[in-house]
Amino acid sequence: MSEKAHDHGIQKNLGQLRCHFTWGLEIEDNEIPDLESRVMEEINTRYNIGGTHNLLAYVKHLKGQHEEALQSLREAEDLVQREHADQADLRSLVTWGNCAWVYHHMGRLAEAQTYLDKVEDTCKKFASSSRYRLESPEIESEEGWALLKCGRKYYERAKACFERALEVKPKNPEFSLGFAISSFRLDYDDENVISLEPLRTAFRLNPEDAYVKVLLALKLQDVGQEVEGEGYIEEALNSTSSQPYVFQYASKFYRKKGCVDKAIELLEKALEARPNSASLHHQLGLCYRAKMCQVKDATNMNPIGQERENVDRWVQLAIKEFQESVKLKPRFEMAYVYMAEMYAEIRKYEEAEKIFQKALCIDNIADSIKQDIHYRYGRFQQFHMRSEDKAITHYLKGLKIPERSFARKKLISALEKLAKSHVNQNVSVVERVSLQGLSHELKGEVKEALLCYERALRLTDQLNTVF
Repeated sequence: MSEKAHDHGIQKNLGQLRCHFTWGLEIEDNEIPDLESRVMEEINTRYNIGGTHNLLAYVKHLKGQHEEALQSLREAEDLVQREHADQADLRSLVTWGNCAWVYHHMGRLAEAQTYLDKVEDTCKKFASSSRYRLESPEIESEEGWALLKCGRKYYERAKACFERALEVKPKNPEFSLGFAISSFRLDYDDENVISLEPLRTAFRLNPEDAYVKVLLALKLQDVGQEVEGEGYIEEALNSTSSQPYVFQYASKFYRKKGCVDKAIELLEKALEARPNSASLHHQLGLCYRAKMCQVKDATNMNPIGQERENVDRWVQLAIKEFQESVKLKPRFEMAYVYMAEMYAEIRKYEEAEKIFQKALCIDNIADSIKQDIHYRYGRFQQFHMRSEDKAITHYLKGLKIPERSFARKKLISALEKLAKSHVNQNVSVVERVSLQGLSHELKGEVKEALLCYERALRLTDQLNTVF
């Protein structure tokens, strides 16, 4: 067989493998540094350690660092031998698949074939119907963890992976944890309780895991059970595992509770361990934003003198953190949005507009995020630029996106408030009634919407008769 034909045969077989190279993980170049940083942070977590080394190897491959990728894969193999000696071949399938792909990219076809042979032998051992593909809950789980780490657009797929794994092993702690985390990240608003029971189940199966405790606490806070949630937060903070993550999520709990100083203290501790975390800088920016809001609330939204200076100081601190976030993660959409809002707060409207436009131009982002950007930009136009036309345009652009999300609720509410505010203003009656009809329609109130639209049509006919 010629070398070219041999290479073609290997490529065909590589496509059958279940590993990071065949899971459709599309990572853009400017996303690689942030992903690598987050993967490195998780190397010492207590779950899916081998899988984390596998994902790190894939990131190294994306950077063209194939020797470093192979080193990560050797570490993954060593971990499997130490922790799963009785299932070493089964647990190594993903690693061997990745090895075959890396060697192929290096042009070392003999080594690639060696790892393909290892996969084939294991598939035969477990009587798989495919030469290079084996269905197992462990592989489903590893794919789920990889998808979770690679971003929001993969959360649904990750959840499905863990669901399939749990169908085979319903009481597996690792699979339960993965399913709970993916469910938590998919809860589209604070009122959604889809993830509550999965988190409780994961906690029962992982009672010492601090990460699941803080996620459960946050969800309990969302559904009005803050006292129970705070108990889990305190337990997690007394734990020594995954401290930076515990600090990060505990800080979110305390920020939402109104204990912003406590939240800032926890984030500063987390940043000592993870100074290059875009997420941590973003969360700290949100805390400074919350401090600003506290000052404004205490002064009935009219801070003067020293209080105005305090507002400006918190705004500047928030801007600095959001700037750091987008520097570390250039596609951090909401960091741009919050930064723009902070500039608007200190009346730097040109700068705010420029940053909003950056957020609006980011492509390939989740629909719920697009909706939130249109909502916040609409509010900027409505309340800072005094342009209701542009505000309505962006509220409608957000609502054209069919995603069922918390941002969608806010968009509908914004339109409804605009319609009501027009009652005593010099605004076309037809326009006002039509807007009211639209707000009813978007909430599914079909009868009320039709009544409004019919009234608008009658008014239009009457005006046409007059003129």
